[in-house]
Amino acid sequence: MLEEMKDQILKFVQKTPQAMTSRGLMKKMRVKDPKLFYRAMDQLRQQGVLQVNKKHRVRLAASSARSKRAGSPREKRPFSGTLREKLRGPVEKIDGVKRAVIVSLSKGFAFARPEDGGEDLFIHADHLKSAFIGDTVVLNHLERSGKGLSADVEQITERASRLLTGTLVEGEEGLEFAPDDAIRYNIPLSRKSLPHLRPHVKAQAEIQQIPGTDRLTARVIKVYGSSDSAKICADAIIDQNGIRTEFPEEVLAEAEKIRKAKITEKDRKGRLDLRGLGICTIDGPDAKDLDDAISVSRTRLGYRLGVHIADVSHYVKAGSAIDLEARERGTSVYFADRVIPMLPEALSNGVCSLNAGEDKLTFSAIIELDKQGTILSFRFRKSIINSKVRGVYGEVNQLFNGTADKALRKKYSPVIRSLHAARELAEILKARAKRSGTVELDSTESRFVLDGQGVCVDVQPRESGEAEQMIEQLMITANQAAAQLAKRANLPFVYRIHEQPAPDRVESLADLVGALGLNPVSLRHSASVKTADFAAIMEQAEGTPAQKVISHQLLRTMAKARYDTQPVGHFGLALEDYCHFTSPIRRYPDTAIHRILSAYLAKDKQIAAHYTEFAREAASNSSKCEVRAMAAERSAEDCYMAEYMRQHIGEEATGVISGVTMRGVFVELPNTVEGFVPITSFEGAHFEFDGMITQYDATTGRKLTIGQPLRVKAVAADVASGRIDFLPVEPTPENV
Repeated sequence: MLEEMKDQILKFVQKTPQAMTSRGLMKKMRVKDPKLFYRAMDQLRQQGVLQVNKKHRVRLAASSARSKRAGSPREKRPFSGTLREKLRGPVEKIDGVKRAVIVSLSKGFAFARPEDGGEDLFIHADHLKSAFIGDTVVLNHLERSGKGLSADVEQITERASRLLTGTLVEGEEGLEFAPDDAIRYNIPLSRKSLPHLRPHVKAQAEIQQIPGTDRLTARVIKVYGSSDSAKICADAIIDQNGIRTEFPEEVLAEAEKIRKAKITEKDRKGRLDLRGLGICTIDGPDAKDLDDAISVSRTRLGYRLGVHIADVSHYVKAGSAIDLEARERGTSVYFADRVIPMLPEALSNGVCSLNAGEDKLTFSAIIELDKQGTILSFRFRKSIINSKVRGVYGEVNQLFNGTADKALRKKYSPVIRSLHAARELAEILKARAKRSGTVELDSTESRFVLDGQGVCVDVQPRESGEAEQMIEQLMITANQAAAQLAKRANLPFVYRIHEQPAPDRVESLADLVGALGLNPVSLRHSASVKTADFAAIMEQAEGTPAQKVISHQLLRTMAKARYDTQPVGHFGLALEDYCHFTSPIRRYPDTAIHRILSAYLAKDKQIAAHYTEFAREAASNSSKCEVRAMAAERSAEDCYMAEYMRQHIGEEATGVISGVTMRGVFVELPNTVEGFVPITSFEGAHFEFDGMITQYDATTGRKLTIGQPLRVKAVAADVASGRIDFLPVEPTPENV
């Protein structure tokens, strides 16, 4: 249907002598499905086939217009068969080949993302050589035109799994498989699929190509359950992302053996005994994997900070079954209803967890700071601690704001001096970070409340109080010290890096900032933007309707943080040296760093030979695992939000416009739920998109722009896709 609509639009535009607006075009074509029309328009614009000028008029792209004037016989073919020709303008041939990964697949074409970075490449279906989503390919015949890069697949070097998850839907000829992955069309079911299938079911299918054709079929091999259940959809998301949920028997047996082991004199030998210090952990009320504890005291020069981390590397030996499994997992994964841990529970919640009142083996960073928060010196030592209190964020916040009752004050009395010193130090560190230009983004996370059946019954913004921010500052300091040690000692290492944002993204951000009425001069004054320049923009936006939008756009402008063996610095934190040292129970890079630093403390003469390749592999694999985990977590969150909104269809609420596109606007509610409002749903209006942040109706002067309040009604929520649809309620004085 989508391809047919694209064909119809293209033919109509080719026959129309004068350009018209997209809305006018839709009316002339007598389109009955506006959503389908705008989807087709979006794709035609992205593919460079159509252009929309400053007056919002739709025209053929230059190359397509030339073909029309020349009377090319190609005009008579279906659109999907001539997309490559329609995309071609003046062509620059590029010598050589390029390795890439197929990242999206549509009927008639695909896109591939180069492994060495850069823009995606367009590939016509005739030149795909049956490449599939996730396949690693070698591309040749590289060409650049005014519409971007294109190429052909020379060969497939690594085939991705043909197992996909998706939803069964009614098609024109029966059941079809709608993939969760970036395949932009439904796939007919194979006759070899499981029997007794029905619509609205989440399933896993093996995608097969019909011999002698470019057509695909889906053989359903696993059924999860109703696609209206977020829990069921999360099961499918886990499978789709290749996240392991079960530990092999060998790993569990190894973990159980470690769990039963007692701390021996040999284990204590050479360790710093800190059991007499007022050390405590502070975590959420439900946390069981307590991997960091703190102690802070005032000194003549300032403060002594102790960050004491579970000594996971003492228990998880290199090359052991547990180590190899943890390396494959890379990180723990967090969903609304479950945690998929990196380490078996016997370690994560048991022997490695810094439970109060128990002797625990730790790796301590002891850092001396002056009264301005400058690091004066540090030392890293293997240690043994006994946490005096199992702290909870909410309780510590009550202590700080003076609302704690007598019982709570008594509970924290063994560590109260340490906590007050920690609070002072954290405030100093936070002020220091602000002076250095650290960007404080307004990135609200969501907290999901589930009932006894695992159904999402509430969504709320996740609050970060003073205690949470205090622990964050202290952990950042320990991470910074560990990276500085590695750099000074020239150790093979796993750094946490955050590179400079790309210039073109900074330019787009500056345009948006200006369009929102703020001053973008700090983004345009030099070729190399600094963290402080971003901070200056956030300072302008603070307290305005644009604050959340600017924060979100700043985050999108920045490069993604990742792991690397080179200390290139952390842009977002405005730090030259940074790593992840403080969470070895849930992150493999931290475990890798502990192992390397342990070898350094043991004066390993062959540390470079032993750990250079290990650090490289840990950095590369951990970055991939992190991306996988984050993608799965976000997808599941969308499903839970949609499940919650299904219970509130027909209800009204006032939200804020968080995004504007040609097809409509996104509105975020106060509880963090975001939904889409089609532009066609504003009756009697004639909105035109300015290409950036505003839909403007010239006949009435009404605007729909980012940061503006808008009252909406929830009309639809699809749990399987996580899509939520709103309709506008009658305009109020605030949004006219």
